[in-house]
Amino acid sequence: MGTLMDAILALFVLAVASFVFVFVLVDASLSVFAALVGGLGTIGFELLAYRDPQTVREYWERPVVQVGSVVLALGGVAAGAVVAPSSVLSFVLGSLVTYLGFYCAMVLWRR
Repeated sequence: MGTLMDAILALFVLAVASFVFVFVLVDASLSVFAALVGGLGTIGFELLAYRDPQTVREYWERPVVQVGSVVLALGGVAAGAVVAPSSVLSFVLGSLVTYLGFYCAMVLWRR
């Protein structure tokens, strides 16, 4: 397990949530501000995790943490689609797109 698994889980959340479908289904519009906040949140988390990567990795390697994270993310998307679709879905989309961009940049940088 490693960054590849992280990316696969992020893609899974993105695919299952089917943002295009959800946006259309709930008639939400993209909130650029919420997407930017989501992206900045992802960058902030990664910077914090970088301070002690071994501890973060030890926690993340636990299957219960990985499954719990995916379930929490999907639950948040479902709740957000009902409560505040434009803001929540845009936030999650910004977060995941930023994470995947960050992951791709790290893979390219390591090469």
